[in-house]
Amino acid sequence: MEILSDAAAYRTEPGADNSWVEHLRSDHLSVGTYCIRVGGTDDQEPHSEDEIYYVVAGQARFTSGGESVDVKAGSTLFVAAHEVHRFHDVTADLTVLVVFAPAEGSLAT
Repeated sequence: MEILSDAAAYRTEPGADNSWVEHLRSDHLSVGTYCIRVGGTDDQEPHSEDEIYYVVAGQARFTSGGESVDVKAGSTLFVAAHEVHRFHDVTADLTVLVVFAPAEGSLAT
């Protein structure tokens, strides 16, 4: 067992729009926290792995596969590998727990 005590904690560097902190990595998955400041930009690119987003805190819009939805604490989203997606219109500091399967970056794009 491993306790991920810092998972889901909001953090960004001063002046940064967003931050990513990885908490766990194995061959089969990785887990991290993605944070976006109010009005910040989500600059991520599509990943070669499937991912699940669980919104811990904050409020924003999320667009993926040509569909946009409002997200807030408790929202859970699945994004298939290679799908273009983005958080935007962040109106409250956003904290998202992210699970990649397999581990982020482990597959060629």
